[in-house]
Amino acid sequence: MNKEVFTLTSPDGNTMELPVRTGTAGPDVVEIGRLYAEQGVFTYDPGFVSTGSCDSEITFIDGNEGVLMYRGYPVEQLAKHSNFVEVAHLLLYGELPSADELAGFETSITRHSMLNEGMLRFFNGFRYDAHPMAVVSAVVGSMSAYYHDTMDVNNAEARDVFTHRIIAKLPTIAAAAHKLTAGQPFIYPRNDLNYAENFLRMLFAVPAEEYEIDEVAAKALDLLFILHADHEQNCSTSTVRMAGSSGANPYSAIAAGISALWGPAHGGANEAVLRMLKEIGNAKNIPKYVEKAKDKDDPYRLMGFGHRVYKNFDPRATIIREMCHKVLEKMGRTDSPLFELALELEQVALQDDYFVEKNLYPNVDFYSGIIYRALGIPTSMFTVMFAIGRTVGWVAHWREMITDPHGRISRPRQLYSGPAKRDYVAVEKR
Repeated sequence: MNKEVFTLTSPDGNTMELPVRTGTAGPDVVEIGRLYAEQGVFTYDPGFVSTGSCDSEITFIDGNEGVLMYRGYPVEQLAKHSNFVEVAHLLLYGELPSADELAGFETSITRHSMLNEGMLRFFNGFRYDAHPMAVVSAVVGSMSAYYHDTMDVNNAEARDVFTHRIIAKLPTIAAAAHKLTAGQPFIYPRNDLNYAENFLRMLFAVPAEEYEIDEVAAKALDLLFILHADHEQNCSTSTVRMAGSSGANPYSAIAAGISALWGPAHGGANEAVLRMLKEIGNAKNIPKYVEKAKDKDDPYRLMGFGHRVYKNFDPRATIIREMCHKVLEKMGRTDSPLFELALELEQVALQDDYFVEKNLYPNVDFYSGIIYRALGIPTSMFTVMFAIGRTVGWVAHWREMITDPHGRISRPRQLYSGPAKRDYVAVEKR
């Protein structure tokens, strides 16, 4: 293979030259669009692990080197110097905003955070014990019934209004979903608070008393939102792109992404970390569970270690680890058996030769679950927290997909392995 063409030879000796495309960074890709038309075969790639599904300018990941960049900016720099709203602008529009642009964007997001009152009444139709992700997915899907002015995906102004509206309202929807299950009144957003502060207040405040926002908690949430904002063509992002490729209204596409994120193999990993810690129960049991994880004949896995994409280390985990320890210290939770257990397990994994050799380092899900628990956020809300941050990435990819002049409706093919052609038999003869 050279940088211009990839020569493919079929079993019968026919050859075909396929063009090779080179991006800014990462592996080259081979264009296979002509393969079926000229050779009569499809490619077969379950899970799309070796398939480039689109051309994107948003996020780059190098799993071997532990690199994550948003629009070319290393996530480490953004986590240190930026904030979530500024990162959102970067992902959506391609550049860091000027001071005036940032102020205007922040104002727009803030002033779009209230929900239509009819939507608030919609919440009351759910059971009191409905899972927050079920509620959030349904409510986001229902937004198409309330905001008709943003349904034209080919209208640039409508796309912008939708963009600001969904990013602004997701925290309000998420907090309302929690209040529903907690049996508490909904709390309206306030325009004098920033994105993370507003969410914390809507989540935890009650009308009977003033709510004091903890700066460490707000900073931790803002940082987690940055780290979760985008992660290239993951399952939920690909779902948003695929749903949106049909021209469906954007609220439906985002609701589809939320549903995909809810899967335990995707956004539910930080919930699994807490369940694992509860199962281990005590620090004295750690060696037993570590040995189970090492045993190739034992299906048990330690949750929150290693990553499908990052084969070296998860750069987001490196960033959030320090914040995790700050939160535990600030919230006075370091004397909790669960958190002591988590810190002890972290140290064992960082020092154990087996984990080090296989690069099974704690990932972002390990630390995010601990932080959410320390902040008093219920386990059922963990994936909702993920969705708040990831919505920015979903919208950025939806905007890129919908404005791509070469875009087509997604339509994967398959390897059929069902019955060969057979004739219908009348029921009395079967």
